[in-house]
This record gives sequence, C-alpha cells and structure tokens, in this order.
Amino acid sequence: MKQLWQGIKNSLGDQIPGHAFRMWIDPLEALQSDAPHNGSADDSVMRLQCPNLFFQKRVKEHFSHLILNELQRLAGQSMKLELVIGNGKPAKRREMPAAEQLPLPNMTIQPHCGRMLRRDYTFDHFVVGRNNEFAYSAALSVAARKSHQQQSLFLLSKTGMGKSHLSQAIGHQIMNTFPTERVYYMTAEDFTSEMVSSYKTNSVSLFKEKYNNGCDVLLLEDIHYLSGKERTQIELAHTLDSLLNENKRIIFSSCCSPTEIPKISENLRSRLTSGLISNIEPPDYRVRLRILKQYARANSWRIPVEVLEYLACELTNDVRQLKSGLVGVSTRASLLGSAIDLKLAAGVIENMVQKSRQVTIDAIKQLVCKYYNITPKDLVSPSRKQGIVRPRQVAMYLARHYTDQPLQAIGKCFNRYHATALHAIGTVEKGIRLGSPIKGQVDYLQEKLESGDF
Repeated sequence: MKQLWQGIKNSLGDQIPGHAFRMWIDPLEALQSDAPHNGSADDSVMRLQCPNLFFQKRVKEHFSHLILNELQRLAGQSMKLELVIGNGKPAKRREMPAAEQLPLPNMTIQPHCGRMLRRDYTFDHFVVGRNNEFAYSAALSVAARKSHQQQSLFLLSKTGMGKSHLSQAIGHQIMNTFPTERVYYMTAEDFTSEMVSSYKTNSVSLFKEKYNNGCDVLLLEDIHYLSGKERTQIELAHTLDSLLNENKRIIFSSCCSPTEIPKISENLRSRLTSGLISNIEPPDYRVRLRILKQYARANSWRIPVEVLEYLACELTNDVRQLKSGLVGVSTRASLLGSAIDLKLAAGVIENMVQKSRQVTIDAIKQLVCKYYNITPKDLVSPSRKQGIVRPRQVAMYLARHYTDQPLQAIGKCFNRYHATALHAIGTVEKGIRLGSPIKGQVDYLQEKLESGDF
C-alpha cells in the first residue's frame, strides 16, 4: 500500500497547488493492509493515517475524491478509501505547548527560521543531464556562495521538471554549510496570504521585520501567481530591495519567464530579471533512464532493465510522469502477484502517454467545440456568455498543457491577451482543485488527447 500511495502522491502533485499539497497530502501515511484497524487484511481498502480529527475532516471534504480517483486508476481495480486517525484507534488527548511543531513526513523542520523542506530534495538526489546541467551548476554556485555578484537565481521550467527540487536543494545545502543562515521557503501565494493577514491584523511592521531582518535566504516559488496582485507586488519589491542590499540570496521559480508574466509592475519585473535566469528543459532518453534507475534503487525495487528502457522511451512528458509510471508498474505487480515484464508495463502506461498524433491548438479547438457543441467561431468570439466562456477557458488550459506555445501565442489564437489566457488557466486549475464539474470535463478531454482520439 505504501508503494501505491507514493504513486498517488506523485500524480496528485500535478493537480494540487504546492502549498496545499505540502499541508494536507504529504502528512498522510498509508497503513499496511496486513494490519488495519479491524484486524483483518483487505487489499481493496486503502487506509490513510491522519494526524488529528480536524485534519481528517479537511482531507475528506477537499481531497478525498482526488485521492480515490488516482487510487482506482493506479490500482486498476475497484478500491475504497478510509481516513483514520493515528493507527485507526481513537486518538488520545494530550496537552501540547502552543509553540510546539510536529515534524511531517518527508519534511525537515528547522526551528526559529520558518523553513520546511522535503528531505529527499537535495543535490545528491538530483539527476544531472544536458537538459538541466546549467541550472544545477548555478544552483550549486548560489548555495556555496561562490560569487557575491550572483545574489539571485530564477529557475524556469514547465511543471514537473525539477525546479522545486533544485530550489529546496539550495536550502538544504545552505543550512548544512552555513547553519546560522535563516532560510525561508514558500510560494508566492503563501507570501500574499501572509501579507494580507498582516494588514487585517495590524501587524504589518512585524511582517516587514520578519523578511527584511529575519531572512538570509528566500526561496520563492510560483512567481507567476503574483499577476495582477498590485499590493503584493509593491511589498515584495520592497522586500527584495532590502534583501539584495544586505547581500542576501533569493531563488525564484516559475513556469513563466519574468517577461511572460502579465500584469507585473516594471519595478518587480526588473528585480526578477536582475539575476541569472536558468531554464530547465525536458530530460532526454538517457537522463530519463538514469532517473528511473535511481528512483528504483532508492525504493529497493528490482525492475528489469528492458522495462526501465521501455518506460524511458514512452514516458517523455516530465519527471513526475516517469516516477508515477514506475510506481504504477511496481504496485500493479505487487497487487497482482505477477512478474514485472514489458506486458505489465505496457498495461500500466497505456493511458499515460500521448499517441503519435500531434496535439495542436487547432486540434484542441476542434475537440472542445465538439464536446461543448459550439463552433470554432464561438470560441474566438468576444461573447462573455458562460456557455462560451467556459469552453474557451478549458481550451486555453489544454493548449498550455499539451502544446509548447507561450501564453502570448495561446491568447492570440483565441483573440485574447496573454493576461486573459493566464486568468483562464488559473480559473480551470482552481475548479479542478475544488472538484467542481469542470474537473470531469477536463479529465474526459485529456483522455481523448492522450489516447489520440481527437
């Protein structure tokens, strides 16, 4: 069950925002099926251990449907999900000091510095290839403080290419080498929420003091989230000025380059582009194979070389897809009690890979129009009717995920500005996270695109 849960987590990483994933998914632990709370083994039920009752209720309300969908997809059979507290027995009450913080799985808690990093996101676990060697070298240089001129680094890539891994690796390395350094790791959304809260509680001075005088290294992810948030942009620009003037280190990461993010002030944009910008490309076959071998070795899985080579050939989207495929193969073999061979691997990934037919924006338009029963002319029209706006948003979301076109090109294809395209993509992503009806619609369209049936 633990292998299956790891596969589910890898898949959920693409569906849930990073801060929500770290808060509500990472702390969950899969209980072994041979020791469930009722004393009898049941391979058709996955039991996830929650830290407390509040946590259990939150996961059940907001994430259980996503977990169950991935559970049944990876297991290849009908499964049930149970959320239990502790080991499944009623949790015992105990008094806990208000300031005490419990360590979370796969996290390293460093007191007094407000930082929380995954244990496995280190330089040692990062597979280097031609696609990412420059970004890797730049990250090492920042972590080692080799140059006072290199104060900031902007890591740029599509989702699932390893920019979060490198960013957190810098944090780990600095904490190990310079233990007195105070490292803050967060998303732009976290920063925004904290700033808004400080205004509501009249604690702005404490907020400013925390970053201006209490932070030595700032790891800030998902910078594109700041699009259109003027107040946050102003505050962040002041914070960056303060940190840079004190020779502090700042590492940004985003799926959009600073010049591509719409509705960003020129003051903030200039600060984002003042340092080194390093792009991480998709891994080639050799790097994909090395990633699979390392991941199998780290989990003590004995996977035949021909199966690893097959996965490296077929799973070409990103690192998360590679790991998800490998977990699926190992889990399927374990559940069925069968040997790991090419036939089993093919069965696992048949719904994960895009077929030979190329996915273009025009193809996406045709598919979306057919599904929603509208015309291509409707899709690019100025109409703001919900029956037109929703399909347009879905089409732009799919175009962003299934083509290499930048936001400007996507917006232009729909007679919209790239800021509108970014807003549309964010709206669909939010709907998917909340489990609204749009999730089922997007899932169906994605299946069509990935199977080549469009």
